Amino acid sequence: MSNHSVEGIYLSSHVENILLAAFYIVIFILSVPSNALALWVFCHRNTNNTPSKEFLKHLAIADMSYVLVLPMRVIYHMSDSHWPLGEGACRVVGFLFFVNLYCSMYFMTCISVDRLLACVLPHKTQNLRNTRNAKVVCAVLWVMVTVSMLPVLFSKKEVTRQMQNVTVCEQLYIEKSSSPTGALVSTAIAFMIPLVTLSVSYILLFAKVKQLTFQERTHAQRKAMRMIVLTVVNFLIAFVPYHIHRFVFILQHDTPRSESERQMLHLGNRITSALTCISGVLDPVMYFFLARNYQETLLLLCGRNPKDEQSNT
Repeated sequence: MSNHSVEGIYLSSHVENILLAAFYIVIFILSVPSNALALWVFCHRNTNNTPSKEFLKHLAIADMSYVLVLPMRVIYHMSDSHWPLGEGACRVVGFLFFVNLYCSMYFMTCISVDRLLACVLPHKTQNLRNTRNAKVVCAVLWVMVTVSMLPVLFSKKEVTRQMQNVTVCEQLYIEKSSSPTGALVSTAIAFMIPLVTLSVSYILLFAKVKQLTFQERTHAQRKAMRMIVLTVVNFLIAFVPYHIHRFVFILQHDTPRSESERQMLHLGNRITSALTCISGVLDPVMYFFLARNYQETLLLLCGRNPKDEQSNT
C-alpha cells in the first residue's frame, strides 16, 4: 500500500479533526461535573446504601476513568492527527477506553438484574440483594475486565506509527488486530453477555409491570420502567453502533478493498468509538432518576426545592 493510501486510512481530515475535538470537549464539559457530583453523593451522602447505588457508584468511577483522558484525544485531533504524548500515553488511552466500555456495560447489566430481582422476586432474593454482595460483584468485574485488557496496555508491538511529519496513535481507535479471529470471538462474547442479560431482564420486567395498573405499581417497579428506557437509549447510542461496526471492521479490514472503502471503514471506526463517550453524559441522567440522593443534591445546586419537584411529579 502506498504512503498516500496509508495516510488516507489512518489520518483524519482537517474538518473531521475539528469536529471530533469539539465533540470530545463538549462531552468532557458535560460529563466531568455530573459524574464528579455522582461520586461525591454516592461516597459521602449515601446513608441508605443499596446494591443498585453501589453499582451506580462504580459506573460513575468507570466513566470518570475514561472522560478524564479525553483531553488527550482533543490534543490529538487539534494537532491534525498527530500524537505528541508518546508511546506510553497511547497505550493508556486505549486501555482505559476498553476498561470503561466494558465496565459500563457490565455495571448496567448488574443494575438491570438487581431491579429484576427487586420487582419480580423481592422476598425470595432479599438476602441475596445486599450491599456486601454488590461490592464483591463490583470487585470481581473490575479485576476481570482489567486483566482481560492488559494485553492492550502491554502488547509487544509498537502502537505509534510514524507518517511523514506526524505520529499516529493506533490504540486511540484500535486500527487493527494482530489476531482477527481472536478479536472477533472476544468482542462477540464480551458484547453478547450483557446484551442477552439486559434483553431477558427487560422483557421479564416489562411483562411484570404491564400486568399492573398504575396505582398498583410500587415505587421499585416504576423506577424499573424508567431504568429500562434510559438504559436501552444508552445502549443503542453508545454501545450497539460500536460493536456492530467493530464486527464489520475486523472481518473486512484485511480483505482486498479500494482506498475509498478502507477510508470509510476507518472513518466509521473513529465515529462509533467516539459515540461510546456519550455514555458518560447519559449515565448521570440515569443517576438522576434512579438515585434520590443524587436527584436532591442536583436540584439543590440548581436552586430548586426537591420536595416541590417530587410533589409536581
